[in-house]
Amino acid sequence: MNERTIDIQFLGTGDAFGGGGRLQSCILLDAGSHRMLLDCGPSVLIALNRFGVPSDDIDAIVLSHLHGDHFGGVPFFLLESRVLAGRTRPLSIAGPQGLESRIRSVHELLFPGTLSGEPPFPVEFIELPETRPAAVGESLVTAYRVPHMSDPPSYAVRVQYGDKIVAYSGDTEWTDELPKAARGADLFICESNNFEAAAGHHLDYQTIAGHIDDLGCKRIVLTHMGEDMLRRAASVDIDCARDGMLITV
Repeated sequence: MNERTIDIQFLGTGDAFGGGGRLQSCILLDAGSHRMLLDCGPSVLIALNRFGVPSDDIDAIVLSHLHGDHFGGVPFFLLESRVLAGRTRPLSIAGPQGLESRIRSVHELLFPGTLSGEPPFPVEFIELPETRPAAVGESLVTAYRVPHMSDPPSYAVRVQYGDKIVAYSGDTEWTDELPKAARGADLFICESNNFEAAAGHHLDYQTIAGHIDDLGCKRIVLTHMGEDMLRRAASVDIDCARDGMLITV
């Protein structure tokens, strides 16, 4: 495999409620000749503008699951690409089964009629198979089903560019699928909605800290933090992301 460098920029690190005034889930993986968004929350266009990332630079969007704070920005992204950016080159959108119909339905509700007619650029929708790598542009993406209250199911994803691997938990409780996604990764981006165990559906810092050795990755960064987690972030022993934070692996 070819050696390459990946720049990871956290464009949105907040929870569904924008805790701490943070933007919602969106992470840019920049491998030079291929750029991907991991999740695409409703604040995606604000994030791209704030951090100087043209939407036309994005080659692919990978969605961990189809909750609004993780995929609700896709219609805004597509509309801006058509109306303002003048995009003509292809875009890949990958995620759980049924993502194309869900995206089209939400787009029609938000912006009726704007998907009609011949599109100015091709969009490829890729339904990720579970536990088997799928080509998304220049990357290989492997999806692992994780427990979260969503339909279709939620995924943790493992993204590989050459010899570099970035894993992402999406939203989930603790599951033995997470070490499969994270093992050997140069970076594991892990949600930590709470500081300590709450009502389920999400991870908490104490649970993550107790499973560090199980994950087997080179580095962990926490994201998707709610208000309680943000209040305690300065006192934890794992790096916590912030909007705009940049890491290179």
